[in-house]
Amino acid sequence: MNVILLQDVENLGLRGDVVSVARGYARNFLVPRKLAEVATTAKVEELRKRDSRRTLQEARSSEQAETIAETLRKTVLRFEMKAGPTGVLFGSVTPSDIADEIWRVRKIRIDRRKIELSDALKRIGSFLVPIQIFENVSVEVKTLVVPEGGELPPEQEPTEQQGIEQEPQDATEAETETPSAEPVLEAVLEAEDEGEAAS
Repeated sequence: MNVILLQDVENLGLRGDVVSVARGYARNFLVPRKLAEVATTAKVEELRKRDSRRTLQEARSSEQAETIAETLRKTVLRFEMKAGPTGVLFGSVTPSDIADEIWRVRKIRIDRRKIELSDALKRIGSFLVPIQIFENVSVEVKTLVVPEGGELPPEQEPTEQQGIEQEPQDATEAETETPSAEPVLEAVLEAEDEGEAAS
């Protein structure tokens, strides 16, 4: 059974894709949750027309693509998402979300299939999202995923690296600060000699 995805569905496809799924999966899971609708001939044709209109708005030459890339290099996308105390999102930021945000912020149309996310963003943080705009023209767009009503915590170096870097310094400092055993031994022997001389 063919369905049109209304939202990005992990391991199945992106919003607007026409995919073939088992009838029971569509009827019992995708359609009731409004993740997909049945792909009728009329809806598929309407989807193709909309995609062709969007294609006209995308970059048509490498010069135009370079201009778009320059604009996107200066762009910072920001998503406020619900997240748990460990920074894991209740949901994810998908290629479709990124394409929609670029359109909302810059009025630049990017095909969501050209956003090269190997996996959806599922944690708070700062990410560089690669986008293939045109042949041999790609750009990384800075994307901030922040908790709702909050800010990103200040970036800190991992504690493991700090420990590794500081160990040699600490060892050197310890060598210079610790007195050698020879002067201590000499002082003990002198005290014993003085004790014996006195008696």
